[in-house]
Amino acid sequence: MRVRLDKWLWAARFFRTRSRAREAIDGGHVQCNGQRAKAAREVGIGDELRIRQGSDECTVLVRALSDVRGGAPQARTLYEETPESVAAREAEAARRRARREAVRLPEHRPDRRDRRTLEQIKKRGGL
Repeated sequence: MRVRLDKWLWAARFFRTRSRAREAIDGGHVQCNGQRAKAAREVGIGDELRIRQGSDECTVLVRALSDVRGGAPQARTLYEETPESVAAREAEAARRRARREAVRLPEHRPDRRDRRTLEQIKKRGGL
């Protein structure tokens, strides 16, 4: 049994609709075995998919095929994320958290002094 790539991504719950999966594939956000893929490409067990969603990128190995969308626990059995991918995603999430914590906005409306400080930071490329 072989399944279209867009259908498998939808069944594995990477995308909410098949059309969004197709848009991501056409936009070059999905690679199959290191090559840019097309929506109609057939996925087989053992294929490696690299999927980029926003700032997150994950690499998964296809473990089972399905063209029917099921629940999240069932969808999780369709693939296995590589350990390198998990580590990279966690590192990126930690970087985003650190960046968000570094830029704390004041709890009050900025006064003239605060605005000057913000403008100086922006000119230096800090925000």
